Amino acid sequence: MSSSEKVAALVRLGQYLSGNDPELQIVKDRAFQANGWFTPEFIDLSLQSICRYYLDESRLNAWLAGYAAPVSSPLEVGIVAAGNIPLVGFHDWLCGFLSGHQVRLKLSSKDTILMQHVIDKVKEWYPAYAEQTQVQDMLKNCGAYIATGSNNSARYFEYYFAKYPHIIRRNRTSVAILDGTETPAELEALADDVMLYFGLGCRNVTKIFVPENYHFEDLLKALGKYARLADHHKYKNNYDYNLALALLSNTPHIAAGNIILQESSSVFSPISVLHYSYYTDAASLGEELKTNNDLQCLVGHGFIPFGMAQQPSLSDYADGVDTMQFLTGL
Repeated sequence: MSSSEKVAALVRLGQYLSGNDPELQIVKDRAFQANGWFTPEFIDLSLQSICRYYLDESRLNAWLAGYAAPVSSPLEVGIVAAGNIPLVGFHDWLCGFLSGHQVRLKLSSKDTILMQHVIDKVKEWYPAYAEQTQVQDMLKNCGAYIATGSNNSARYFEYYFAKYPHIIRRNRTSVAILDGTETPAELEALADDVMLYFGLGCRNVTKIFVPENYHFEDLLKALGKYARLADHHKYKNNYDYNLALALLSNTPHIAAGNIILQESSSVFSPISVLHYSYYTDAASLGEELKTNNDLQCLVGHGFIPFGMAQQPSLSDYADGVDTMQFLTGL
């Protein structure tokens, strides 16, 4: 398939994923039954974002114009996909598909149903493409690798894939800087950055930096937009556990019913907890955070706008490493 044919195939895929085909509805139900974190709301949200930002014809063509043509001598490229949010591995597969390499994909056990269905639909529509992507349990003898996992699994990936061209991704998270002038609408948008997908994504804000003497009332009101998450049993179990820890250890905290605010130096926070720290100099803080390798997104005035952290474009690469450049340069 040529690049234009592949773009047309992806546009068709976007039309399918944004529609109400009964087969797709069944697959979404199965995905939720298999993984309770993949609620219908968040599956639909992920699909909407993919269709809008990844599968739009004009966006695809504009993005591809910045890269070399698909490779003429394709390699087998092993991709170890993550599974923390629905279809989080889609972008890596998309890059492999468009670069022309033979994709060997190891799916996360948390997200097999949705990703497998996407691949199967494209194969069904375009049999000539069927061999380009193969889902495998073991990725051996590939010419290059892309692997996403925890800091612990990344050490193993570095060991096993050291002699091959590779991209290895580790734990990352996102933070926001508040200056106290945020409008109610901006705080509600920040609530999206914090709470969407239960906070499980690397683009979720898990810590906020606030000026000294900051008043949290308006922020807590905005976070109440997601009070319904407290009705989700898996999330509520995490909330109850972390609240109990805070109470037993006499750790100062603010319990809002659906999220716990705690002062902490760590940018990573457990599910249902939002860390915060005070600052005195916003400019120096921003420069310091820009160099923090644990961060995927920096949200706030002058940075990524509130509410946009979970809406990455085609060129918003995980860990800031250009996946498409890596693949087309092999």
